[in-house]
Amino acid sequence: QVQLVESGGGLVQAGGSLRLSCAASGRTFSSYSMGWFRQAPGKEREFVAAISGSGGYRYFADSVKGRFTISRDNAKNTVYLQMNSLKPEDTAVYYCAADRRLAPTRLILEYDYWGQGTQVTVSS
Repeated sequence: QVQLVESGGGLVQAGGSLRLSCAASGRTFSSYSMGWFRQAPGKEREFVAAISGSGGYRYFADSVKGRFTISRDNAKNTVYLQMNSLKPEDTAVYYCAADRRLAPTRLILEYDYWGQGTQVTVSS
């Protein structure tokens, strides 16, 4: 069982930056690939970024490519999402998720554990 707790959300003006963190419980964090997803009001949850267990492979949604970066610190059992050049359309609840497979995926159904989410609001 893995428990995930996100933090770092908040209110920011367009063009600003935020860094989200996701702390994971357990001793096998490096064996999980990790993903970030988001869900805006009235919309389906969508893929944002994912990273392999070693951190060597990363994937991004086209909508955030070049603006967001995903990283992880396996010694701290934490994955990060650095969000730069934020836009109002980035407003959503952001969730981190863990997948027992090492290869990262953008498929929501592949993820085994989810955090409770953290709100990100970008004002125009």
